[in-house]
Order: sequence, then C-alpha cells, then structure tokens
Amino acid sequence: MDVLESRLAKVFLDTDAERPPRHPGLGWTRFVCISDTHSRRFPVPPGDVLIHAGDLSYYSKNLTGTIEWLKTLDHPLKIIIAGNHDFNLDPQLFEDGLVRKKDFETTRSLFRSKAVKNEGIFYLEYESFQFTAPSGKTWKAYGSPGAPRHSDGSFQYDTVQEAEAIYGRIPGDTEILITHTPPRMTLDTTKRGNNVGCKTLTAKLEQLTACRLHVFGHIHEAHGAEIIKDDATGHERVAVNAALFPGRKPVVVDLKNFADVERDEHVPRL
Repeated sequence: MDVLESRLAKVFLDTDAERPPRHPGLGWTRFVCISDTHSRRFPVPPGDVLIHAGDLSYYSKNLTGTIEWLKTLDHPLKIIIAGNHDFNLDPQLFEDGLVRKKDFETTRSLFRSKAVKNEGIFYLEYESFQFTAPSGKTWKAYGSPGAPRHSDGSFQYDTVQEAEAIYGRIPGDTEILITHTPPRMTLDTTKRGNNVGCKTLTAKLEQLTACRLHVFGHIHEAHGAEIIKDDATGHERVAVNAALFPGRKPVVVDLKNFADVERDEHVPRL
C-alpha cells in the first residue's frame, strides 16, 4: 500500500478492505474513494464518507443492483454521481429519445427516493451538498457527472461553452469536488499516452482555492492520487482518480480538519 502524506492529508493507495490503515482520529475525516465500478461489486474499506465518482453501471445495466450493493456498505454517508455509462439517469438522452420513459422515470425516482437517502446514499447531479463529519467539521461538496464527449454516452458535452456553463455552477467555497472526468494533465493519461481530461475543469480548479479533495474516474488506466500544492499560497488539494474497473482497489484519503464549525440543524450528520 503506497502512502502520500502532507501536513493536512494522508492518502493510501490500493487499500485492502480487510486491512485498512488506522483512522487518525476525531481531528480528521476519512474519505473512501471509488469510481467506475460498472455494475460490479468490489471490497471497500470502512470510513466516514464513501465517494463514488460515476459509471455506477455498464451501459445502465443493473443500476438498481449498484444501489443495493451500496446499501450493504457501512459508511455513514455515501455520495454518488453518474458517469457516461449511466444512460438511464440522463435527462438529455431521455429527451432525445435514446432512453425509454419507463427506464428513465424508474431509475431517477429510485436515486432521488427517501428510501435511498435513508440508507445514507445521496445522489448529486450538478448540485451542492453539505454534511457534518463525526468530528463536527462541516464539509461543502459538489457533484458533476459531465465529461467531454468521447463516444456515445450520458452527461457528455461537446463545446467549450457547454463546459464553461457546467463548471461555472460550482460554488467558490466547494471543499470536496466530485466529477466524472479528470481535469486535463492530472491523472488523465490513457494507455496510448494521451491526456484526455477537461481543460475547462483544469482552469476552474485554479479558482477553487477552498477545494481540498477532488475525486474523479473515467480514465481507468490513470487510477491513482496526487497531492497538488500551490507554493505561492500554501494551498493543497488531493486529486484522486478512483476508477476501480477492472481490478483496482479503493483510495483512502484522510483530511485534517482546519477547525470545528458550529453544527447546522439542516446539515446531515454522520
């Protein structure tokens, strides 16, 4: 198990679910990062928050099964987004007649249902979400399923203008960012040596000075993590390509809390 470490973060790559690293304590929040499970089930270590960065299915096959699997995991909170394989969740594909009405309505109803939320599973689609960790730290998250068009798929965009509209929605105070696509030049190298992440997302991240963790997937062979530091400001961000398919292990990220914050009665607690 490889480890990356800084003053504010500890990152454990390829974590064995049966032998996870010891939790560092109440001054920290443990994020367990996965992506691109493609309807398969993988061993996942425990933690405070599970993040799934999309491609929950293989061409929308058995999205219900993925939800049932997520229910079995004991993380108090599970934050998930869609990816380019999750056709039945994409409103645009439905409007274009590429997804049947029954499949679209049934799937979206399930993912937004109170029953799923009661299991601690929260689906984000171009939206923000706040939660309070056991330590009392409130984190501000944002989830975006979009990716540059590569082939037929869901939640894809074609132009710079579309990308700017998508990433322009991300609030400036976002601390935990979840996207399906990588940013350009960060854990986005294909097996052919091409960098295929989104340039517009890279530019947006330069503005997100509060962001401490960015989790994505999409490019399976670029699985891994980096701690990105800005020497001028001292800010650092953990970047994680959490793609598991075909046989990777989850990435565990421990983030140190800057300070405890007052709890908000409207914010979900772990």
